[in-house]
Amino acid sequence: MHVLIVEDEKKMAALVRKALEAEGFMVAVRMRGDDGLEAALATPFDCLVLDIMLPGRDGLSVLRQLRAQGNRTPVLLLSARGEVNERVAGLNAGAEDYLPKPFAIAELVARVRALGRRGVESKATILQVADLTLDTIAHQAQRGGKVFDLTAREFRLLEFLMRSGGQICGRMSIIEKVWDYHFDPGTNLVDVYVRRLREKIDDGFEPKLLETVRGVGYLLRDGP
Repeated sequence: MHVLIVEDEKKMAALVRKALEAEGFMVAVRMRGDDGLEAALATPFDCLVLDIMLPGRDGLSVLRQLRAQGNRTPVLLLSARGEVNERVAGLNAGAEDYLPKPFAIAELVARVRALGRRGVESKATILQVADLTLDTIAHQAQRGGKVFDLTAREFRLLEFLMRSGGQICGRMSIIEKVWDYHFDPGTNLVDVYVRRLREKIDDGFEPKLLETVRGVGYLLRDGP
């Protein structure tokens, strides 16, 4: 499971991140609402832990924007205020769950796990971009009748790009999702794996699907 925490209290964000990572989750953290919205739209997460009171853009605004753009990632709202009207506003905006502060970390982890299962279970197991298909159950990728021999890391990279729905995936989002790193290793690791993947899924095929957006990232384009 890949979880995004959008929380401006550094100690709280660190505490939640540590607890979720101890459960084996991959965790990304953003401190501002606008940064959280950008991350949620750029990267497919299994669950969002979203504080309501945020700098830049408040959590309810982030949530409404996500839902308006068709993003259905399960959201757990956090707030220091537990008034019923705020809770109702959050649920009406599209949140799946709501947890007032202060809360027990064990309860948050349990709720995130439940929401993440819901998101994972709803994910498609057969992905397709143009004539490229990926079976996430059989762990098989093919195009034009040719089955590709992908390493585990290449498979994760391809699945991430395909689930991103034609959106540009930045290097850091790829590093976090595919390598589980929360820092930039300062190498050309991503470029090397993208090149290897391109050689397998694009060489000898038209149109070319794996595109480099210079200075920004990569995307799989469905058609020319």
